[in-house]
Amino acid sequence: MSQPPPLPRSNDNRLLAALPTEDYERLLPSLKPVTFSLGDVIYESQGQMDYVYFPTTSHVSLLYTMVNGSTAEVGLVGNEGLVGIALFMGGDTTPNRAIVQGAGDALRMSAAAMREEFKKGGEFQLALLRYTQALITQISQTAVCNRLHTTEQRLSRWMVRVEHDRLLG
Repeated sequence: MSQPPPLPRSNDNRLLAALPTEDYERLLPSLKPVTFSLGDVIYESQGQMDYVYFPTTSHVSLLYTMVNGSTAEVGLVGNEGLVGIALFMGGDTTPNRAIVQGAGDALRMSAAAMREEFKKGGEFQLALLRYTQALITQISQTAVCNRLHTTEQRLSRWMVRVEHDRLLG
């Protein structure tokens, strides 16, 4: 990670942009800007998770590693969501490896601050739960695509997804 950029506007991450202004402003002191380079590892599988990340201009692949060491991308997170859902779903680790596939910026929030805010209920909690449902849907679609589509079709799907994030970002 290099020198952090200035704190972005709330609409640089669509999940945060969906929050009411007062909720976003309450979160601001807990949000720290970070910059990722291509290939940065955010989480290792089964590693301790101390932060959640809200990508603004970066995108992150969620990779699942099999016992034999082979991996497959199961999800892709861009400015529509966050990396680290296990932290508010009751875990401290994740079975996935999170690696930066598109260099850029994100907002980092400590696990403790995120959990404290999540426990309050309200719009922040609802936004994170809705995003979790969307990510589960994406993971399900990815599983079907990986099973039924050719390599060229899977690559096309991935490229459309990345381009979609860039255009909306």
